[in-house]
Amino acid sequence: MNTLTFPLSVALETPTRRTVSADPYASGAQTDALLRSGAAYRRERMQAADMITTDEAAELAGTSRVTINAWIKSGRCLGVSHLRRGFKLPRWQFEPFVFPYLQPMSKALGTTDGWPLLAFLESPHPALDGQTPRVALEQGVDAKRVLGLATAEGH
Repeated sequence: MNTLTFPLSVALETPTRRTVSADPYASGAQTDALLRSGAAYRRERMQAADMITTDEAAELAGTSRVTINAWIKSGRCLGVSHLRRGFKLPRWQFEPFVFPYLQPMSKALGTTDGWPLLAFLESPHPALDGQTPRVALEQGVDAKRVLGLATAEGH
């Protein structure tokens, strides 16, 4: 039954079987808990053993801290903003299997913000058989495939 096969008055009188579901929105308490857990994750991630300072990154890359900061700003390098001033950077990004693809990945994702870049690189992806893009690159998966995933996610 619909209004195309029955007169409008009959369609309006027909009872509907709509059930009211629970509120689809998170409560204030749930939102607060999620934000607190996100902040805790960020603090823990920045304190992880693979995270280095801009000075350490400059030494590792054979350049200056100013250059590292410029690379972060342009998306050539992945830096996550520290709760205080400055950035922390994952050491592994300077490996040859990742570093050349950071700027194209940043452009594909449409961001130079380090947190979304880090989340993309460290999140398992079904198209990579559950591997993270970083691990896939480490294990020799074609970088074009990983960049294609970044492009799809960025749109």
